[in-house]
Amino acid sequence: MKRFIQAALCMAVVLLGSCTSGQEKEATASVNAGKPKVKVTSVLSRPVPQTQEYTATVEADIKNNIAPASPVRISKIFVEVGDRVKKGEKLVQMDASNLKNLELQLANQESEFNRVNELFKVGGASQSELDASKMALDVKKTTYKNLLENTQLLSPISGIVTARNYDDGDMYSASNPVLTIERITPVKLLVNASEAYFTQVKKGMKVSVKLDVYGDEKFDGIISLVYPTINPNTRTFPVEVKLQNSNMKVRPGMFARVTLDFGSKDRVVVPDQSIIKQVGSGDRYVYVYKDGKVSYNKVQLGQRLGAEYELISGVEHNSQVVIAGQSNLNNGMEVDIEK
Repeated sequence: MKRFIQAALCMAVVLLGSCTSGQEKEATASVNAGKPKVKVTSVLSRPVPQTQEYTATVEADIKNNIAPASPVRISKIFVEVGDRVKKGEKLVQMDASNLKNLELQLANQESEFNRVNELFKVGGASQSELDASKMALDVKKTTYKNLLENTQLLSPISGIVTARNYDDGDMYSASNPVLTIERITPVKLLVNASEAYFTQVKKGMKVSVKLDVYGDEKFDGIISLVYPTINPNTRTFPVEVKLQNSNMKVRPGMFARVTLDFGSKDRVVVPDQSIIKQVGSGDRYVYVYKDGKVSYNKVQLGQRLGAEYELISGVEHNSQVVIAGQSNLNNGMEVDIEK
């Protein structure tokens, strides 16, 4: 009987231990089943080139509209669109009728001055009469010079004719210039640089320029002017870039991409799969894994580098970031690493 009771007690102890062990395993399994599984990867800091690309339209270095001061008939235009011209070259001859009349008046005024001057020398005219005659002559000379400049139109620069709006015999009106001359050696581009780079952009700095029409061919440019104020609406400031364009391959109106190089900085670089955009805002976040938990870190993105992003802030060097399984996560949640 005693043996039977002892055997029964032993069996009960075994069964109780087995049940307890089973419950602990189930509880452990239950806890483990409640943790989301994620994939993580280590991210490091590395030198990242600090370049910024801006778009611009090529402009002539100087653009001159050739036109007389007042409406008059055009006698002869000596150039066509595409012609290269030199500074001082005669481009247009306007009707010279008024100029010829003024030449006669100027000749008469010179004769009158010479007469009064001779009389003054012998006491036949006063100083005030001589001064008045001299002033009238000077006025006629100035008027003649101005009319001459508006009758024979000369090129103020060396350049290329880019527009011709009239034909010989047309009456010039102030609506359009007779010709447009542009200097395209060099050419210039105007870009609006971000305020963050205001202290780094300097006159004389070299830049790289690509033009869509020439594919990946690069042109060397130089910053010729940095505007001293920042637009409060766009938070940008104008920067003028010049290309020497000695071969004249670059022409006004071409679409250009200007790259400014600010050297390199050590930045943490993360896979693009780790970046989360918060709904309803433009903020970006990354889940960082540490000691079995994840933290929801707001990050500031830099450049996209293929399948990665440069981070300006938000994640430290040698951190582990979540690249899969983020949809089930919350800040501070415990997770399991998926092998």
